[in-house]
Amino acid sequence: MPKITKFRDRDAPISKEGIIFRTYGYMHPENACFCDVEYAPEAIYKTSDPRAIRYLYRGFSERNKMHPRYYKFYFDGGLQFIKENYPKYQIFHKALKKNLVGITQPTRVMRPNQVLLQLMQDPPQDTLINTLREVLELVIDHSQLKIKHFGIFGSILHNFYHVDYSDIDLIIYGRGALKQLRETLADFYEQSSFPIQNEFASWNYKTTTKHWHFKNYTIQEYPFYEYRKLIYAIIRSKKIARPVKIEFEPVKNWNEINNEYPLQLQIERMGWIKAIAEVKDDRDAFFMESIYKIEILEILEGPKIFEIPRILSFVEEYRGQVQKDEEVLIEGHLEKVTLRNHQFYQITLSYGPNYYDQTLKIYKK
Repeated sequence: MPKITKFRDRDAPISKEGIIFRTYGYMHPENACFCDVEYAPEAIYKTSDPRAIRYLYRGFSERNKMHPRYYKFYFDGGLQFIKENYPKYQIFHKALKKNLVGITQPTRVMRPNQVLLQLMQDPPQDTLINTLREVLELVIDHSQLKIKHFGIFGSILHNFYHVDYSDIDLIIYGRGALKQLRETLADFYEQSSFPIQNEFASWNYKTTTKHWHFKNYTIQEYPFYEYRKLIYAIIRSKKIARPVKIEFEPVKNWNEINNEYPLQLQIERMGWIKAIAEVKDDRDAFFMESIYKIEILEILEGPKIFEIPRILSFVEEYRGQVQKDEEVLIEGHLEKVTLRNHQFYQITLSYGPNYYDQTLKIYKK
């Protein structure tokens, strides 16, 4: 029998043309995955956007006069690129009844945990990788976590990083490891002299450049929620001449994944809903897709359906946004999900129409 390839969030399938995808979430057909498109080589794609240029060299310096090799996609640029040029990299989602970006036979799959292990075994000697090693050593030395609990993503995963500008993007695998990591980081943040601090401790929306379009979730509210997530940090190290931002992206262990896709028969949008709910379970709130088990307390707008057991969010800003026992304001798409053996309702926050009208935050009476 042919070997089955499994995918989970943040795995990076690469097509034969060199297109780099990012696996999105955990609900996928067998031997395939739904993806975002992240990068394409200059042989098949170019853009004049100066932010998009990536170089396939470690520690690249502008002084080296090297030519760009890859370009990054922004917003829906990757989706349009695939539709117009490589429609074969789409998979029909049977329950949604539409094509989504996806891949069935990648040339290879970059696994963030495997890449990190390889990188630590034979690290290049530059200041960014030395700082990455310092971050891992500090966390591991102050916890029960091991290198196996981590992975690498972003520019370092793909060897596109720039020592003078790139951040450190790490993955933390599993619910238990995430809990321990957040507790460890909370301890760090209580020590003002510790080199790793909360990125949002001094974050000021008035002095920070950030485009903001959400209509019911304000930029003034944003730092409160990001601070308490305890997955965003900054390190001031003697190994590098600048503060470096750190993100710890939560990804499920293989044994924590519940792939609903094979059971889904139909997902039907029932309209827009605005409601107040109580969070009953937040154990999967930090993963993508984020799942919050809830009890509806009041419906402010939309269909008067109270038996809605969960929020399903694909919006980055609303990952880990609210916590167990909190009363929350939720605004999004009401969906009816039909599985083989039962059906239920969910409130979904996702890309598409009314994206910036979607809301998930603590309800203030």
